[in-house]
Amino acid sequence: MFSKDITKKLEDEAIELCKEAKIGDKKKEVIKRIKQEYENAKISPGESIGIITAESFGEPGTQMILRTFHFAGVAEAEVTLGLPRLIELFDARKEPSTPRTEIYLKHGMNKDKDSVKAIAAQLVETKLQDITSEISLNLTQTKIEIILDKKKMRDLKINDAYLEKTIESNLKKIKVSFNQDKLIIKPQDEEYDLKQLFQLKEKSKDIHIKGIKGITQVSPIFNGNEFVILASGANLKDVFKIEGVDGSRTKTNDIFMMADVLGIEAARQNIINEAINVIKQQGLDIDIRHIMLLADAMTNSGKIKGITRSGITAEKESVLARASFETPLKHIVNASLIGEEDTLNSVIENVMVNQAVPLGTGLPDLIAKMRSKMQKKEK
Repeated sequence: MFSKDITKKLEDEAIELCKEAKIGDKKKEVIKRIKQEYENAKISPGESIGIITAESFGEPGTQMILRTFHFAGVAEAEVTLGLPRLIELFDARKEPSTPRTEIYLKHGMNKDKDSVKAIAAQLVETKLQDITSEISLNLTQTKIEIILDKKKMRDLKINDAYLEKTIESNLKKIKVSFNQDKLIIKPQDEEYDLKQLFQLKEKSKDIHIKGIKGITQVSPIFNGNEFVILASGANLKDVFKIEGVDGSRTKTNDIFMMADVLGIEAARQNIINEAINVIKQQGLDIDIRHIMLLADAMTNSGKIKGITRSGITAEKESVLARASFETPLKHIVNASLIGEEDTLNSVIENVMVNQAVPLGTGLPDLIAKMRSKMQKKEK
């Protein structure tokens, strides 16, 4: 009934809230106030939203802590906060300095401690060196001797047959055997020298035995009314394969992984959530529309692009705008070689050539009808 004045979503929310609050006779006043607030929230035509957004981040950014790492709450997971996190987020760095995954569980498992522990145990990456007590080289017989930690193997439900099969599939031209608690890795090539044997030893240490690659630590915590598993590291594809994991809510702070696995819209929302999280932790307040604008600018091409000279700045149509950011000579020479034109549609290029910028009153063009010309046409 009010869709002409406000959006459908606002209309639905208003109707729902009026029902909950049992507002009957004052419903029209409530809707009138919502419409007024909605109109006030709109951006005026010609508003310099880019500059205002830059200022809204720039000013609070000077008040942010420069401390890079922080142990977050009860989970004691190391996370990057403050200005360093905001910089790596908006620069669209390929890998976060402290990758982290929040793993939510399906209904029925998220409140059962045993189910949570069982799922958490499946997540942590186990390498061969994690289930060994000692690794040594037997130079006389050209073999590697590994003393296994049987207690850890029992806890992780790893048996000798599984271990043998896993090692043989990861290392080529070797023979695996067992001698009581010792695991023997012997090269099939008899002409193995000391250097090759040492390299084989180092390579065998990092063999992936069980769990998910990249997940180094897990901490189940009780959040609100359910258990959530906080994991150090990021590997969404494999996490989603674990039975009991709720893929609709599980997320990581690695925005590129979010884009690859869940799509660009999920990455956009993740950029917004991560930025809001950093800003709130600093006790600052930035209008969400500024954050949304930055996230839109970074993802509107279908790929994540940082606010850098090789990111969204490199895609600007204006030669002068690109030249004003970094490496001006390179941009001007390249534009000259292909005969590129600059239509001076944006702010910075008009400032550079001392013209009125197309913002506010400088946005519309005025056309005057002269009386003398009008009179001539009438004759």
